[in-house]
Amino acid sequence: MSRLEGKRTLITGGTSGIGLETARQFIAEGARVAVTGTNPKTIEEAHAVLGERALILRVDAADVAAQAGLAKTVADAFGGIDAVFVNAGVADLRPVEAWDVAGFDRSMDINLRGPFFLIQALLPYLANPASIVLNTSINAHIGMPTSSVYAATKAGLLSLARTLSGELIGRGIRVNAVSPGPVSTPLYGKLGLAAADLGKTAAGILSLVPAGRFGLPSEIAKAVVFLASDESPFAVGSELIIDGGMGL
Repeated sequence: MSRLEGKRTLITGGTSGIGLETARQFIAEGARVAVTGTNPKTIEEAHAVLGERALILRVDAADVAAQAGLAKTVADAFGGIDAVFVNAGVADLRPVEAWDVAGFDRSMDINLRGPFFLIQALLPYLANPASIVLNTSINAHIGMPTSSVYAATKAGLLSLARTLSGELIGRGIRVNAVSPGPVSTPLYGKLGLAAADLGKTAAGILSLVPAGRFGLPSEIAKAVVFLASDESPFAVGSELIIDGGMGL
């Protein structure tokens, strides 16, 4: 397996869930991988899974000032960057009346503002050609209750896949997106809900998926490998929806 042989790659939010599985697949395909995270527990777990094969960095995706340092650290370690999976994100689901400014800003900072300025910081170090893959969401397309802010951040990120493609393709940088439906990851466990409420939320979401199950991180990671590889040179500003039919 050598679809990413020699590729120098960065995965944000790469210490758990989709990001960690993507890092594992990148390494299996021959890539050099740097991953970021903030939770000491998942960072330790990522060390156990990825071992010495990955550069694991503690970086907050919401910290705009930290993005320049992250870009330089990875470029210095690898000598440049060929592929980036912008994956770090938060799913904060609340009814409209429950939102406050602090919560709104946190979602925007992690899911949209931080990623935008990371891409800006990476530009001097990206190879020609290079691939950027943004992890958006089927929620950017559907009107699921309680997802207003989360969906807005993902719709913004999806828009960036198109607009940045138009702006950066002349430099040999392709920008594409994957839009998962509900996936079995720790993301939903971060909602701060009691176990019973979390179970009800999961059941409600599952009822919207014609495939009758949550997706697997490996299913999303395989799509990211494709978009990061040289197998997809004509994919520019595209979106791969992997949602079990939720958006039908």
